[in-house]
Amino acid sequence: MNIGVIGGGSWGTALAKLLADKGYQVELWCFESEVAKAINEENENTTFLAGFKLPKTLSATDDCVKCVQGKDLILTVPPSHVLRTVLELIKNDIPKGIPIVSASKGIENETLMLMSDVLEDVLPIQYHPYLAYLSGPSFAKETAERKPTAVTVASYNHKIAESVQQIFSTDYFRVYTTYDVVGVEVGGALKNVIAIASGAISAMELGHNSTAGMITRGLAEMTRIATRLGANPLTLSGLAGMGDLVLTCTGGLSRNRTLGFKLGKGKTLEEIISETNTVAEGIKTSKSVYDLSQKLGVEMPISEQVYKVIHEGKETQQAVKDIMGRELKREMLSFS
Repeated sequence: MNIGVIGGGSWGTALAKLLADKGYQVELWCFESEVAKAINEENENTTFLAGFKLPKTLSATDDCVKCVQGKDLILTVPPSHVLRTVLELIKNDIPKGIPIVSASKGIENETLMLMSDVLEDVLPIQYHPYLAYLSGPSFAKETAERKPTAVTVASYNHKIAESVQQIFSTDYFRVYTTYDVVGVEVGGALKNVIAIASGAISAMELGHNSTAGMITRGLAEMTRIATRLGANPLTLSGLAGMGDLVLTCTGGLSRNRTLGFKLGKGKTLEEIISETNTVAEGIKTSKSVYDLSQKLGVEMPISEQVYKVIHEGKETQQAVKDIMGRELKREMLSFS
């Protein structure tokens, strides 16, 4: 099997390594030509996943069209805000009738579309029955270290989901299947926003009570908007919802939690961005979530405060006070 992976960041590289370790021939498209060169010459992505030797069955290219031509499966892993642009470049060169798996997480700012909506919007209709979406609690570094990991693949076509499940599964990477594309996509996007709040709480030393309450109410927000979009609420209690939320809110490898931590310590967004070469998806997704919640009339107080801290410069201490000072209510008994 020949596999093309679009996106040479940490997660794209980790998944490419997983597939190449299984013996598949994998070609990885990297936006930065120097990253592709390092992989081909040193068998290592020294920029985004340093410290891991990549198998000989993994090669890299800076030509995204070449990366998809003649392949038996395509995996797309670019940051959410450039997914549409990248898909436009390759949409006429993807072979027909092969699985197309998306592992990008986010909501497009301009259209408020989930990544699944973006793929269906850009790719010709003949590709739609072959689309699948991989999500769940999974840090790139731990996946590259072959630490036991469980994720979910969603597709409206169960045969495609099962095919992807078999291709990606190993003795350390366990893949479950589901029909609920919307639930999996919403969970993967919104957990990044809640993780920013988690990092800020930790930085302000507000304690475990605060973190537990924020994660739980964050899950309620995720489920509320997901069900409004047609998701099964049970999906949000699974790997792509609660699982990914807990990981991203508590794990030290979380870029979004780290972003929130630095905001909680008083750093500006500009200072934080200048310190890293990786993308914290929650920055852009926080705006998308806020705009979508306003459009749908869905109450999401934690996500709203994250948006105001990031995009309006609100003080994190004031954001906490405003959340805690809201009108007292019953805990939600349903998400209808």
